[in-house]
Amino acid sequence: MATVTDHYEDLLADQYTWMLGGDIASLAQEQAALLRGLGLSPGGPVGDTAIDLGCGPGAQSLALARLGFRSVSAVDTSKKLLEELIGHAGQDSPIRPVHADIRTALPHIAAAGTVAAVVCMGDTLPHLPAASDVTALLGDVRSALAPGGHLVITYRDLTRPLEGTGRFLPVRSAEDRLLTCFLEYVDEDTVMVHDLLHTRVDGEWTLRTSSYPKLRIGADWLAGQCRSAGLEVAHDAAGARGMHVLHARKP
Repeated sequence: MATVTDHYEDLLADQYTWMLGGDIASLAQEQAALLRGLGLSPGGPVGDTAIDLGCGPGAQSLALARLGFRSVSAVDTSKKLLEELIGHAGQDSPIRPVHADIRTALPHIAAAGTVAAVVCMGDTLPHLPAASDVTALLGDVRSALAPGGHLVITYRDLTRPLEGTGRFLPVRSAEDRLLTCFLEYVDEDTVMVHDLLHTRVDGEWTLRTSSYPKLRIGADWLAGQCRSAGLEVAHDAAGARGMHVLHARKP
C-alpha cells in the first residue's frame, strides 16, 4: 500500500488531467459557475484572497482567479500537478503554487482572519489519513477565514458500501489507456482504493497498479464538524460528477 502522496507521484499525477476529461479550461469554467452560484465573490469586508487546498492541476484555482480573486494560493503535495498548474495559469496569474501538506499549510500561508475563501474540492478531503485530521483542518480554516468568509468542499460520500462487482468502477478509457478502480471496505472509517492502469505502447498492453486508503466521510458527520468548528453550513447537497457539495461560512 502506497501513501496518498506516493500513489499520485508514482501513478495518478501523470494521468490526472486525462482522468478529468483532458480539458482543464472547461472544467475551470464549470467550477467557477458552481462557486459563483454558492455566492463566492471577492471584495468588500472579506477581501480578495483565496486558498485552494489540494489544487491538483488547477481547475478550482483557475476558477477562483476567473471570479476575480487577486491572490490564490494553490496547495498540493504533488510537484508534478503543481508544475502542470503553472502551465495552465500562464503569466500574470494571481495563482501562487504552494508545495505543502494541506493539514499544516494554512497557518503558514495565511494570517488569521484574512482569507475570503477556502476551497477543498475534487474529493481531496477523504485523502487525509484520519477523521481527526479533518476536524483539525476545519479549525485551521475557521481561523484563516475573515468574518463572512467562505468554505467550499466537494467530496465523495463512501459511507454506503458497494457490493460484489459493483465495487469495480471504470474511470476512463481510450485507445491507449484504461483506468479502473476497485474499492475494498476495510472498516467503518476507511476504504482501500486499488487503481489499475492499463496502457498500450506499440500494440502491447502493460498493467500498473497502486493502492491507497481513503476516508469514508458522511455528509451529516462533516456538516456537524463544520458547525463544531464555528462555521455556519449554508448548503449541503449532492452535486454533479458524483460529488457532494458543502458550503459553509464564518459568522
